[in-house]
Amino acid sequence: MLSISRRSLGLLFAVAVAFLPALVYAGEWQLNMTEGVTSVSQSVFRLHMVILIICVVIGIVVFGVMFYSMYAHRKSRGAKAANFHESTTLEIIWTVIPFVILIAMAFPATSTLKKIYDTDNADLDILITGYQWKWKYEYLGEDVSFFSNLSEKSRQQIYSKAPKSADYLLDVDEPVLIPVGKKVRFLVTAADVIHSWWVPDIAVKRDAIPGYVNESWTLVEEPGTFVGQCAELCGKDHGFMPIVLKAVPQAEFDAWLAEKRAAATAIAEAAKQQLSFEELYAKGEEVYISRCAACHQDNGQGIPGVFPAIAGSAVATGDLASHLSVILNGVNGTAMQAFAEQLNPVESAAVTTFQRNAFGNNTGDIIQPIDIVNFQQDQ
Repeated sequence: MLSISRRSLGLLFAVAVAFLPALVYAGEWQLNMTEGVTSVSQSVFRLHMVILIICVVIGIVVFGVMFYSMYAHRKSRGAKAANFHESTTLEIIWTVIPFVILIAMAFPATSTLKKIYDTDNADLDILITGYQWKWKYEYLGEDVSFFSNLSEKSRQQIYSKAPKSADYLLDVDEPVLIPVGKKVRFLVTAADVIHSWWVPDIAVKRDAIPGYVNESWTLVEEPGTFVGQCAELCGKDHGFMPIVLKAVPQAEFDAWLAEKRAAATAIAEAAKQQLSFEELYAKGEEVYISRCAACHQDNGQGIPGVFPAIAGSAVATGDLASHLSVILNGVNGTAMQAFAEQLNPVESAAVTTFQRNAFGNNTGDIIQPIDIVNFQQDQ
């Protein structure tokens, strides 16, 4: 009987070890972390698997011995407990074995951590700033910066105005691009509350903390699109600030940078032009939906007691200078952010024009981009 129990225990152990990798690798069951596409992400995955298997084996051995001992040496079978108080040999064994196991685990863990934190000699630096509820990307030394928001398509899907797609809540209006085969360093911070920039496929997750800059890096060898999300509860629309990162060939990346610089020049020129009411209103509606509707709602009614309404607002229908100050400088002690750095003069003029004429406000006011420039210079 004793020999059969030992064979059964050995068979159970062998089956568990044999099927463990298949179980945790089963992607359709979504039981495991992603392996990722970078050398670091794959190192993290391998370390995770090694530690997991070690822990499972320890658990099987410890609990197997415990349950076997409880069964084979139970009182009903006439077993009598040994009477001893100390065993130097046993003390040495259960001290040395865990020590050896921990040392064996420390070597691959330390190697992987060194890779994760090696941000030296980067080819490109990107400053990432978390806002409620969007990301700002600045390509240091390249004169390119922009905000990335949840796409209008996803916003329509949130309120069931459009059918939900496969990229529901994971689509943005401006993805962040990086060149393939180049080491990219991410400098992560925040402008308001704590956020967390997380893209699982490249094994990057860094907290964005106001007043601090955390570092991470990646090197993607093949073109691809990788999605992530803010991983820190940061407020009302925490679930609506996704990340889309695209790795593209160097030539495509250079062309994109040139396009972004040209767009910035065009905006600077547009700030000197007079736009029609229709142009300002249409552009302002687009800016309002992407930047303001999260708090003030699509219909301008706001959320009573939390976010004020735009419709019939004393600010949106009152003194223009006060209205511009609220939009550009924010309101201290409230959730109203300063949008001076988030919106260019054309966008600021357009959204102000829209707010003063939409939702029944109908002030008839038209604000031009040059008005925004002059207002900022006079402050």
